[in-house]
Amino acid sequence: MKLKFMLIGLLCISSSIMAQETEIKPVKYPAGFTAQLDVVYTKVNDWEGKLDLYLPPAGKPTPIVINIHGGGWNKGTKESQTGFSGFFKRGYAVANIEYRLTGAATAPAAVEDTRCALIYIIKNAGKLNVDLNKIVIMGGSAGGHLALMGGLLENNHIFDTNCPGVENIKVAAIIDKYGITDVWDWAYGVHKTSKSATAWLGSKAKDAEFAKSVSPFYLVKKSSPPIFIVHGDADPTVPYEQSVALKEKLDKLGVKNEFITVKDGLHGKFTPEDNSMVNAKIMDFLKSLGL
Repeated sequence: MKLKFMLIGLLCISSSIMAQETEIKPVKYPAGFTAQLDVVYTKVNDWEGKLDLYLPPAGKPTPIVINIHGGGWNKGTKESQTGFSGFFKRGYAVANIEYRLTGAATAPAAVEDTRCALIYIIKNAGKLNVDLNKIVIMGGSAGGHLALMGGLLENNHIFDTNCPGVENIKVAAIIDKYGITDVWDWAYGVHKTSKSATAWLGSKAKDAEFAKSVSPFYLVKKSSPPIFIVHGDADPTVPYEQSVALKEKLDKLGVKNEFITVKDGLHGKFTPEDNSMVNAKIMDFLKSLGL
């Protein structure tokens, strides 16, 4: 009998933990906004790429931020992303996207999906009442990498084979939160080695040239869009030095940018005060661009 009660208790605890882990906090958006959830932006075989849209009330075309979750390309969901209030207050639409994780498809699948989401927004800008000149792309960690890739590729269509037909691809700004900028360095570099990187590269894990082709650092050029970078200098996951190197290259090429170092900041784990500071700096940066 005692064993029976113990088993029941363990089952209850397990169920409670599972419920907590699967609990999804809905995005809170202002009155007058509308939500379109799980909109299919691309299909690859049996996989459907979905995004959630939060659109301001009808009026003049609005800016939009495309948000990309992190997780080392191997985990994470769009539903984990909820902190868009600063953008809503400034009249932004939000597109919160998912992409193929490593378990479904290795590189460059996540980049292809990011580009398809961006192209979907461009193609449907009229219907969504989006200002094509005010598209911002943003992400953290692996999402920061994908935001950089999506924006820096511009009209290089190497990863657009699933979503052809759009020539003028340009974002107004990129928000990179502690993103991977050099995949090869992250996989095998002196600062940090990452199994997530080699797993994502898959069969190309020993192909340095391929890794370079999916690394934002090597895509930067004089015409690149403005980039906001934030990184904690105590990040144990993605080397802070990668963001430093990106900043140096942007400066050398004359690309408008801002780099915020969070002192003692870990991998996306900042104090509430630092988070507030970073969010304010992001909004100031966008405002300086007329966004």
